[in-house]
Amino acid sequence: MEVFGSSGTRGVANEELTPAFVLRVAKAAATAWGVGRVAIARDTRYTGRMLADAAVSGLTSTGTDVDRLGVIPTPGAQAYAEREGVPVMVITASHNPPQYNGVKLVGSDGVELAVADLEEIEETLLTERFTVASWDETGRVREIDDATDDYVDDLLANVDHERIADAELTVALDPGHGAGAVTSPDFFRKLGCRVVTVNAQPDGRFPGRDPEPVPDNLTDLGRLVRATDADVGIAHDGDGDRAIFYDEDGTYVQGDAALAALAAAKLEAGDTSVSAVNVSQRLVDVVTDVGATLELTPIGSTNIITRIEELEANDNRVPVAGEGNGGIFFPEYRLSRDGAFTAAKFLELVADHPVSEIVGPYDGYANVRRNLEYESTAERDAMLDAAANHAQAADAELNTRDGYRLDYGDAWVLARPSGTEPLVRVYAEARDEARAQELVEELGETLENARADT
Repeated sequence: MEVFGSSGTRGVANEELTPAFVLRVAKAAATAWGVGRVAIARDTRYTGRMLADAAVSGLTSTGTDVDRLGVIPTPGAQAYAEREGVPVMVITASHNPPQYNGVKLVGSDGVELAVADLEEIEETLLTERFTVASWDETGRVREIDDATDDYVDDLLANVDHERIADAELTVALDPGHGAGAVTSPDFFRKLGCRVVTVNAQPDGRFPGRDPEPVPDNLTDLGRLVRATDADVGIAHDGDGDRAIFYDEDGTYVQGDAALAALAAAKLEAGDTSVSAVNVSQRLVDVVTDVGATLELTPIGSTNIITRIEELEANDNRVPVAGEGNGGIFFPEYRLSRDGAFTAAKFLELVADHPVSEIVGPYDGYANVRRNLEYESTAERDAMLDAAANHAQAADAELNTRDGYRLDYGDAWVLARPSGTEPLVRVYAEARDEARAQELVEELGETLENARADT
């Protein structure tokens, strides 16, 4: 696809992602959907209202009525879509820096659109075969004031409220000035937690930290955990669909470790979990120990969602899935990544054990990554051909869904081209750092030699 990637379309606002472009996307979506009503939601970004206004204009020009939800986490918008049976356009760039914005499209079932649906909308966009309403049949707009309240109520109804409340937990929360700031503080207080916050004022300039919840951006949260003697630290990204944790000592918890702990609590023998090809050995080990099955997809939430839907259509139980970036699915609740719901499921575990104890079994994994630049498609193709030949000769299980992943049982190595930069990335993970380093060096040297011979 030219326009839509694995999680919508994004770019620098008013440069790459202009109001005119968003208007065209809205017209294409409305034309392809062919429904009478669509909702618009956004995160807190400074350009969000401008781009939402453009989307409203595009939608109403096709004769489609619009529900304006205002600022709400993406999973809250998805809950609205499912509850009301209407598609939603979400104006968000998720974890990207403040200057970015984007468009994410959600179906009337509350699920991000599958690749086939996005391709249909993209074809309509590129050919500009838009529905055009007459002046007296253009759509009407209404403001929806209670979408955030309904979302919080829905969360409360689907977690173990009593178990969490009885633990009398102190939660240190960093919603990063994003959409989670309008719902998560209230949600965790209603769960009976004492909540202390940092960066909890909705602010589209993100003055306290950038939206991506990575360690370099979360030093304030670690300090807050220690200063307040909190039981856990919780951070969101810009649109509130991720949750990243700190333990009771103010130490960052690897997202892969949190995913493994949640999977260990949910998976049973015979179940299936789904993750991307760069999945951590932590989850591989959990799935193996439980007697479940792990399905791997190309990187990106859309690919994971599509595979979950396929598995469930064939009566496979998929209680937990996701990636180590904090984006976790609990499909029995809703097929969406939901930072607040993920955090609440983690709090159910924290109610019984300290965070450090919960994630302790998933420490001790070493990750190594190497980036190999290329200057031409010939160099890139030569490296990928070399990766394919290396994979065929290796005594390992091969997965080619997104690049070349070799599983050795105790470790894995992956070579895949970057989707955004002229790089081939080589990743490896093992319990022993020397083992991970050896795998990266061996495959990396093979790729470098192929590039040099081009």
